[in-house]
Amino acid sequence: MQTLTLSTAVGNYGHTRPLKDGSIVSSSFKLDHKEITPVISIFRRMVRGLEFDVSEMALSTYLCAKAHGKPFTGIPVFLTRSFYHSGLLYNRKSGIKSVSDLCGRRIGVRGYTVTPGVWTRAILETVYGVDLDSVIWVLSGDEHVAEYIPPHNVISSSNSNLMDMLISGEIDVAIGAGKSDSPDIQPLFHDPEQYDRGWFEDTGLYPISHMLVIRDEILQSNPEIAGQLFDLFSKAKDDYLYFLNKGDGLSSQDHEMLNFKDIVGGDPICYGIESSRDTLEAFIEFNVRQGVISEPVSVDSLFAK
Repeated sequence: MQTLTLSTAVGNYGHTRPLKDGSIVSSSFKLDHKEITPVISIFRRMVRGLEFDVSEMALSTYLCAKAHGKPFTGIPVFLTRSFYHSGLLYNRKSGIKSVSDLCGRRIGVRGYTVTPGVWTRAILETVYGVDLDSVIWVLSGDEHVAEYIPPHNVISSSNSNLMDMLISGEIDVAIGAGKSDSPDIQPLFHDPEQYDRGWFEDTGLYPISHMLVIRDEILQSNPEIAGQLFDLFSKAKDDYLYFLNKGDGLSSQDHEMLNFKDIVGGDPICYGIESSRDTLEAFIEFNVRQGVISEPVSVDSLFAK
């Protein structure tokens, strides 16, 4: 009997390395890894072309894609998580003094439906009282889900570089623009880790960034494959956590993971629906509130049985 081969596109992380280097394999199927950089291009290619059998997918892109009938289904393998206070930069020439000054401003983000944008807008609204409807959201790119129509206060820039937009004054604030040597560009939160810790302590939400999806055609032909993939990725994660806890030869990515572990006080790479149900439910609400999806969906409906 021929072994099932799954074309697979996921990023290079400590917890995916054992799958990519072949130290952990399945006896039921083979993962044919495709190296795609940057990782965000995986999402677009999966949403628009179904290019892979199994792929990494940004969480808000997945919600938007499901709302538009894209034929793939989630597996509760949450490959990346993050906190988002550090991603906000502002131009000092804008006159902004604090987060309370963001109402009515122009804030840039790569796409309206991108996950960092959704989480950051949720923080701005729920913690700092920013009226999201008063903000002009300026996009440096388009959406992965081509059918998506954004709210009325979303516009597109002819400039595809967020940092250039911020330095020139086209936008006052940027989400996820990266680093700049310009003295005019400053972080909105000067001690973001303190604010990240406060967010987690107050809400209990550990933001999910990326997850795993599988094409429905594969899932329908092999209904047991979702559970097998979950187990395989979990085993790779356990190997990585063992390495992480030893503390030898750690990279900057590993140290960031240890910092997340310190903030959440436990597993920094939680898999499974129940480990993250509250976070998923809150994120669905944020997406509805922000107009990424039109109506709530149940957490369980998003994932393979």
